[in-house]
Amino acid sequence: MVHIVGAGPGDPELITVKGANYLKEADVVIYAGSLVNPKLLEYCREDAQIHNSASMTLDEVVATIEQAEKEGKMTVRLHTGDPSVYGAIQEQMDAFRKKNIEFDIVPGVSSCFATAAALQQEYTLPGISQTVIITRNEGRTPVPDKEKLRSLAQHQSTMCIYLSITMLDKVVEELMAGGYPADTPIAIVQRASWPEQKIVRGTLETIVKDIEGKDIDRTAMIVVSHCLGADYDLSRLYAPEFSHMFRKAVKE
Repeated sequence: MVHIVGAGPGDPELITVKGANYLKEADVVIYAGSLVNPKLLEYCREDAQIHNSASMTLDEVVATIEQAEKEGKMTVRLHTGDPSVYGAIQEQMDAFRKKNIEFDIVPGVSSCFATAAALQQEYTLPGISQTVIITRNEGRTPVPDKEKLRSLAQHQSTMCIYLSITMLDKVVEELMAGGYPADTPIAIVQRASWPEQKIVRGTLETIVKDIEGKDIDRTAMIVVSHCLGADYDLSRLYAPEFSHMFRKAVKE
């Protein structure tokens, strides 16, 4: 059995209990070395075979797992964050199916949620935004026309933009062309949950200058939202006059 495990955003304590238990039991671990915190490997047995997939091709990853399966070994394929978001796991799972290799998936904490925690911010505030868009700017990986930032910006919702910090000037240009006002709040969080976590706040108009000299690299998350520092309506969930199946409304 192969276990595809979400490692979480960086803090080794933010892996799930199930994921950590699989790491403790694994005979073979293949981890995304360019992004996964190496401290997570401390969960592994001393005799576990550890492979850094940063220098491996898809065929090499699959061949390593296929050999482990033939030897009756349990493998953990350790991906950063939650593997369902920009994790490139679909092609791996399809390859496993072709070779009749059984697998399951253990979800993880995505960096967009670790970013919200770092910002101490809720992404969905009443009267401000009730939608979160997870996306990226177009780079070497193409983006469908209907999903380009300029199109998505028309919704004016909270947007978490991955893999795009090196194109921040272009990101800002596309967001403003799509309808976000120049004074829309934006936050950049680098390595959310890591000891070296870094936060820069600004507006679409100022953010490119705001990050100058801050050593922000490709691992940073971009969050654009009117929720950042906004006044908002209180949730009806806890309002005394709002009834639901667990509480009767109290009339004033």
